[in-house]
Amino acid sequence: MPGLIIKPRARIFQGHEWVYSNEIKKTFGNPNPGDIVSLKDFRDRPLGSAIYNPKSQIVARRFSRRKQDLDTDFFIRRINRAINWRKDKTDIDVSLCRIVWSESDGLPGLIIDRYGDYVVIQTLTLAMDLRIEEISTAIMDTLSPKGIIARNDSPSRIAEGLDQETIILTGGTPDIFHLTHINTSFTIDLLSGQKTGLYLDQLDNYKKVSQFAPEKIVLDCFTNQGGFALSCSLNGANSVTAIDISDKAIQTAQNNAHKSGAKQIEWLQANVFDELKTYDSEGRNFDLIILDPPSFTRNKKSLSDAMRGYKEIHLRSLKLLNPGGILVTFTCSHHVSDRAFLDMIRSASVDSKRNLRLIEEYTQRADHPVNPLIPESSYLKGFSFEVLPSW
Repeated sequence: MPGLIIKPRARIFQGHEWVYSNEIKKTFGNPNPGDIVSLKDFRDRPLGSAIYNPKSQIVARRFSRRKQDLDTDFFIRRINRAINWRKDKTDIDVSLCRIVWSESDGLPGLIIDRYGDYVVIQTLTLAMDLRIEEISTAIMDTLSPKGIIARNDSPSRIAEGLDQETIILTGGTPDIFHLTHINTSFTIDLLSGQKTGLYLDQLDNYKKVSQFAPEKIVLDCFTNQGGFALSCSLNGANSVTAIDISDKAIQTAQNNAHKSGAKQIEWLQANVFDELKTYDSEGRNFDLIILDPPSFTRNKKSLSDAMRGYKEIHLRSLKLLNPGGILVTFTCSHHVSDRAFLDMIRSASVDSKRNLRLIEEYTQRADHPVNPLIPESSYLKGFSFEVLPSW
């Protein structure tokens, strides 16, 4: 088997599973892009098996500490392990969840999401993309879906030298349908919906946040399908205003509200930044504000611009909250650390002259397990704060 000899002090010796181009001492055996390679340290000791792509900045991604091959049987074993962990260790319904979460389930660059009778996959690395037939066979063996869709429209594929595309691998084209989670109906569009069809990572947080909603005036920013707005309405909010810049998202959220029986919601297709500014000038106030924006940055180069954007919406939101009001806020970028996010919130608190008390912290749902040795596997961070009345 061809392979790589890794330089001393490379991050793989601290437990990470990635090897960058500047961490390779030597390549042997002439591996081709997408091949399986063996990894060895500078003393020729084996480090395991990895997928290889010299076109990517991440040249190798380890998937096993032993010699392994990526055949159909291997995928069946890994997928079954992932399914069983979710069944045994969580209370998540495996008919609506992320079945495989890339490196966290030992399958780097592979995502498998299940939506009832259908499965959506993403192959975000070259090696996984080259083995999409074996993956499809393994999914049919383990999950027996009516259809498998490859939502390979993620920009991260570009770094692997892959095209962006959406294709139906098996089964017919699924119609738009609805699935229910904790009494809330969600529209599932597997061909063009957000991510692979739904924000699965936030599903449980909708219910957690709605504990603050009874008899409150609520503002849900970047509402998308309306998850937070719907949950707050169904759990006793006096009124809810939900904003999203996408007209399609607002129409979908309205449809979800109708099917869920959620009322007292004003749906507004608008730019959140502009609306927060308008509410500030009008002196409008709320008891609960939820900020769940899309990622403001996909790389470290744009991090400073992203933090300015976060600062603006937090500053304006804090000014709109009544004393005793609650701010719930999320970031979904792994480039934004907990510390950086909290520092930004502290700065907004000072500038808005509002004193805050941290109430609760949130993370991605358990079907997106975090490997502490791979910081990139932890990306969703959330906090709720109470605006303290003047002392």
